[in-house]
Amino acid sequence: MCGIVGYIGKRDVAPLLLEGLQRLEYRGYDSAGIVITSKAAAGKPGTLKMVKAKGRVRELEAKVPKRFAGTTGIAHTRWATHGAPSDENAHPHLDAENKVAVVHNGIIDNASELRTRLTADGVVFLSETDTEVLTHLIARAQADTLEEKVREALRHVEGTYGIAVLHADFNDRIVVARNGSPVVLGIGEKEMFVASDVAALVAHTRQVVTLDDGEMATLKADDFRTYTTEGSTTTATPTTVEWEAESYDMGGHDTYMHKEISEQADAVDRVLRGRIDDRFSTVHLGGLNLDAREARGVRRIKILGCGTSYHAGQIGAQLIEELARIPADAEPASEFRYRNPVVDPDTLYVAVSQSGETYDVLAAVQELKRKGARVLGVVNVVGSAIAREADGGTYVHAGPEVCVVSTKCFTNTVVAFALLALHLGRIRDLSVADGKRIIDGLRRLPEQISEILANEDEIKRLAAEYADAKSMMFIGRVRGYPVAREASLKLKEVSYIHAEAYPASELKHGPLALIEPAMPTVAIVPDDDLLEKNRAAMEEIKARSGRILAVAHQVQEKADHTIVVPKNENELDPILMGIPLQLFAYHTALAMGRDIDKPRNLAKSVTVE
Repeated sequence: MCGIVGYIGKRDVAPLLLEGLQRLEYRGYDSAGIVITSKAAAGKPGTLKMVKAKGRVRELEAKVPKRFAGTTGIAHTRWATHGAPSDENAHPHLDAENKVAVVHNGIIDNASELRTRLTADGVVFLSETDTEVLTHLIARAQADTLEEKVREALRHVEGTYGIAVLHADFNDRIVVARNGSPVVLGIGEKEMFVASDVAALVAHTRQVVTLDDGEMATLKADDFRTYTTEGSTTTATPTTVEWEAESYDMGGHDTYMHKEISEQADAVDRVLRGRIDDRFSTVHLGGLNLDAREARGVRRIKILGCGTSYHAGQIGAQLIEELARIPADAEPASEFRYRNPVVDPDTLYVAVSQSGETYDVLAAVQELKRKGARVLGVVNVVGSAIAREADGGTYVHAGPEVCVVSTKCFTNTVVAFALLALHLGRIRDLSVADGKRIIDGLRRLPEQISEILANEDEIKRLAAEYADAKSMMFIGRVRGYPVAREASLKLKEVSYIHAEAYPASELKHGPLALIEPAMPTVAIVPDDDLLEKNRAAMEEIKARSGRILAVAHQVQEKADHTIVVPKNENELDPILMGIPLQLFAYHTALAMGRDIDKPRNLAKSVTVE
């Protein structure tokens, strides 16, 4: 993985591909490359010209010669899975005769076996990647068309892929295929695009087709067709992308992370808009495809996500239990699918993913569907794989999130869970009065978020005081614990400071051994029925000379510093308490000179295992 861009048409292709790669930089990568088909007489083979570079797209752009003309090409940003970052391991990969070029997202599980077989047949590999195996398989396929060559090669492949293929002998087309890794076609006027993410397309077209797993497509300048890897024709209807190209710009901010944190008041307003039903003190979530009788039949809810989405799911599970009184819990999707889970017909499963393409979550959804479970999706990207695979669900409407670390999508996802919990609660036993109370709290969120963001200078000052820490502890109880986990993750992701999160009640069962002046603790202290319990935990830390930064609704005497946040309803307080800690992580990383939008070793959409 990580980013694919392709174009066929009449325009000079290199600038288009480089622009597309720049729009995909946010996904995280370590090298980049581009290959184009040079112009040739009609009906005659062209030649492939390639440039690759370790590092950023700007390094690749500097290496592209001035005379690099062509109207068809593919390009890639790579996040290393097989082989270290290098020019040789960067995509695209060519065969020995320089006729076939392949870019690939995903992982070929049987690459080692295929490499051994091809080496025995005399193939010389120039990289350590699994992708190069595909290139040689396509080049050696005994078929008359490029489509058949790709299809024959894929029959030998086990694993995940999103690929785009050029062939010098078939220079009027690009062939693409998907299995577990996104491939999106962009429909233009006498030109066609392909990418792994609509971000690379929206500057040129908003008409897109998203391939399903097991589907292929042939792109020519004036048309396209889709079909299965078995050769059967499929029907593809273009949809319109709701986000404009400007949505992916920084909008005057220094980083995408700062822009996206600052957008959260508007983003939360967007996820609430049109969904609140004051008459019955509930909400409308029409996309659930779950009527009242079916909702009352749910006996348990299991939420599946990875990373930030998993933490949002933990808060969501608490909201569902509190408001709907349905037993609920959250679990990492990556673990769920490998423990042979018992799939109960009375359990409702909820899959959470910003991109809607997270492979571990998607694979869990597919396994659940195979076993007959009902699955809802809570995703941000309309038309994404999880949205299509699920029985129903809700979009979180956060807008494009470009920074690798998630902020506004986390907040909107938790708000979406609050809506789901309210919806289920009002179908079951939640009173009209409590429904109105939660709705009033939801409506206060945008203004309260703006109030928190207005305190950024104070949070920046506090971040500078703690930026010298080598390690930090984050603690919270019940509602505060998932907030602590997400805040710990944010700090790790963007500043590289080691951080751990524990339930405050667990300190005395081991983690207190770590407390010392050099180990600061961030304590999540909501003003609820556990306030005194949280204060007792801070007493334990102060007794061992630990520094404390509290996030609370009132100044905490035992804390060295307190970030005061506005009070909402107890159930909704976690939504607000996480936001200042996003700013804390941001300004800590800024003080340390980190590459905030592209943290080392990370990618935005993890479409491999």
